[in-house]
Amino acid sequence: MEHLLELDKKHFIHPTSSIQQQQEKGAKIIVEKGEGIYLTDKNGSVYMDVMSSLWNVNVGHGREELAEAAAEQMKKLAFSSAFSTFSHEPAIKLAEKIASLAPKGLNAVFFTSGGSESNDTAFKLVRHYWRIQDQPNRRKIISLKRGYHGVAAASTSATGIPEFWNMAGQMMTDFHHADTPYENGTDKAIVSLRQLIEAEGPETIAAFIAEPVQGAGGVLIPPSDFFKEVRNVCDEYGILLIADEVITGFGRTGKMFGVENWGVTPDLMSFAKGVTSGYVPLGGVIVSNHIHDVLKEKSKGTLFHGYTYSGHPTAAAVALKNLEIIEKEELVENSRKMGEELLKGFQKLKEEIDIVGNVRTIGLLGAVELVQDPKTNKRFSPDYQVAAKVIEALHQRGVICRAVTYEGTDIICFSPPLIINPSQIDSLLERLKGAIKEVKEGLTTV
Repeated sequence: MEHLLELDKKHFIHPTSSIQQQQEKGAKIIVEKGEGIYLTDKNGSVYMDVMSSLWNVNVGHGREELAEAAAEQMKKLAFSSAFSTFSHEPAIKLAEKIASLAPKGLNAVFFTSGGSESNDTAFKLVRHYWRIQDQPNRRKIISLKRGYHGVAAASTSATGIPEFWNMAGQMMTDFHHADTPYENGTDKAIVSLRQLIEAEGPETIAAFIAEPVQGAGGVLIPPSDFFKEVRNVCDEYGILLIADEVITGFGRTGKMFGVENWGVTPDLMSFAKGVTSGYVPLGGVIVSNHIHDVLKEKSKGTLFHGYTYSGHPTAAAVALKNLEIIEKEELVENSRKMGEELLKGFQKLKEEIDIVGNVRTIGLLGAVELVQDPKTNKRFSPDYQVAAKVIEALHQRGVICRAVTYEGTDIICFSPPLIINPSQIDSLLERLKGAIKEVKEGLTTV
């Protein structure tokens, strides 16, 4: 074990981690295996993985069916390029399957290796779409503050969380951020969007992108009318609407896709994570019939965009089996039901513990906000690191989840596998209650 920790420090640069913390304290845990909603580390300690690792292990850990699907495909055809119109059965069937699940009118799929590539692809496709229609000035992308769209060059720039820009400096121009409806409401957010469009010039804007629920921003669920208003504004100005379904797709919100909760059909949807439940990397963009028709008619010659692993046959085979499991085991419905149970538990915590503020769920995406005064929503000073302390207290109780502290918030996020059951929900809630109470008792005068 000590040898592995030293090798980790010496050779492994961790993503989205503190390099200094790694060097001083070593890896937080070294995971050995996963089963269901649980992870076991090299020391034999067992943890509830209520973040589904990175919002993505929808069908739970240790599904032998997915390992078998990968092995069977690898024995037959592990990899073959999809460049130059080469094709293979798994990618064809997966594209058809995703089109059958998507909102009506979205039918053509471009495959990537993950969410960041999916959103970069969406941006390039919409710019290409406008360029081949003699509107090359339509290049700008509008997104929301606190939105998260990935860490590739363009997707980092679309992300509305400044901490991600600061790592290397904002990567690209022509990306702009409107106010989120979080704490603003629909009317103010739409005014912000309109003002930004008018200031930049509608004729220069290619698309607006948003997550149906802002995940990494703190599980920020929009008002019920927000996306309908966004769709109206996009239609008014002739702007394409991209739904970033990387987190919300494939049952996470109690619907197959998050936008279905709002009764809105986008022009493009990016996806990843839950399409394979994280068992192998895969993502993509699905576009509307209209966009596909324009591409078929006016995109001449080679489309100079593609990744080595676009349409990877093994990844596609795993995705097909994963989607089969989601449908067969009715995990979208279980997500809805268990999300309701989780919300009831959160609401009870709010009644019992006076530092619990806003609580929310939509399917199995949930959040608990911690505040100094729930009546006024007065927040704790960041110096108290309340959310971080609760995360550590949960870790000591065998629970892995995530804190969000942007803009002075203290938010605990939850995204458990869609297979979670009522007794596991109860166990999670009991551990959460104990963790929050422990931290509350440890707070000095604020």
